[in-house]
Amino acid sequence: MKSHDSLYIIIVGCGRLGSYLANNLSSSGHSVVVIDKEESAFDSLSSAYSGFRIAGDAAEFGVLKQVKMDKADLVIATTQEDNLNLMIAQIAKNLFDVPKVMARVFDPKREKIYRDFDIETICPTTFAGDLFLESVILYFKTKVEGSPS
Repeated sequence: MKSHDSLYIIIVGCGRLGSYLANNLSSSGHSVVVIDKEESAFDSLSSAYSGFRIAGDAAEFGVLKQVKMDKADLVIATTQEDNLNLMIAQIAKNLFDVPKVMARVFDPKREKIYRDFDIETICPTTFAGDLFLESVILYFKTKVEGSPS
């Protein structure tokens, strides 16, 4: 029986982002499973990580059944490949009825595609770009307001 004060979370991809999320969500008391093709990717997980590690291809249906994706509260796709993240997110949402699905997408043009499939996205390109633009605008305002007329 699943505890009501924790989530069952599947993270696909155990790179910098995936391991960061897995470590933090695990230490917050959630049940976490991380899937990655490369066994060595799990080296990024902290010694305090209490979840499961599955070395396998998340594009293979058998791997998704093995991790009991149909029981997941949340799936987060964090691989380096936008197409793979979209495919995993669609499978989680449409075939396994996962209530919340999130995916990293690098190409800002693809964000709309994900939204059309009702998949929440984080785009590091857009996120970083917006922060840079905000900083430039702030710098410009400071220069204009601070310069003698």
